[in-house]
Amino acid sequence: MKKKKPQVFFITGAASGIGAATARLLASQGHAVMLADINAKGVRDVAASLGSNADAVALDITSPAAWEAALDLTYSRFGTLDVLVNNAAIVVTGNARDVPVAHHQRTININFMGPLTGSLATLERFRAQGHGHVVTVCSMVSFMPFPGIASYGASKQALRAFHHALAFEERNTGVDFTIVHPTATETPMLEQEERDDACGFAFLADPVSPEFVAETVVTAIRRKSIEVFMPPEQAKVIRSLGTDAPRMRKLYAQMEEIGRSAQHERRQSHNPNSH
Repeated sequence: MKKKKPQVFFITGAASGIGAATARLLASQGHAVMLADINAKGVRDVAASLGSNADAVALDITSPAAWEAALDLTYSRFGTLDVLVNNAAIVVTGNARDVPVAHHQRTININFMGPLTGSLATLERFRAQGHGHVVTVCSMVSFMPFPGIASYGASKQALRAFHHALAFEERNTGVDFTIVHPTATETPMLEQEERDDACGFAFLADPVSPEFVAETVVTAIRRKSIEVFMPPEQAKVIRSLGTDAPRMRKLYAQMEEIGRSAQHERRQSHNPNSH
């Protein structure tokens, strides 16, 4: 079997979590990687650990001008770009009524408008070169609303809709589109949710590691999968339940109790002296 030649990847949110794990995996496979994050020092430290075939750029994904500069740097450094991985996201926890509107807006700006801006900026170059691959790291909450992270879920539902609409529009251009939906993942974001009582739903299922998600993302890219769900054995149930609001309301109390119990156990394991 002929080995696929190395490609050039651009990954956002690469200073930690899923983005950093994906960059490490791709670099270990011989690919070139441009790591991007608003955390300039963090992303440069990760890139420095990956060797000469990795580089880093500080990037505010909500800025069109910053995207153009980052893409210019990528093409200057590596000569081309094959795959964009839109991964960066934030979460603001708490009941929606307790979260300032400005924080809801920031979540939408980063989680939805950021990938939208990056996809369109990169798409222009992919169309010009006749090939490319837009990869969106979304979330299973794009199918199921989660209390405690209402605007996060809204941003991910919007992101899924945009990704597929864009893919339909560009279906004859030679550009591929893949979207991946991780379940709860052991990242700083999940640690933030652990501390907030409003986020019990986030712990209904056992979280997976960033490395597990990275392997799933890279496999999906290689296969040019259209849409991938995690974990696959639970995805059908989650998607069905998430679109059945009456059923969700009937099960809410039970689901919340299960999630909060798991959340409490995590807190105890991380801080045995907590109450």
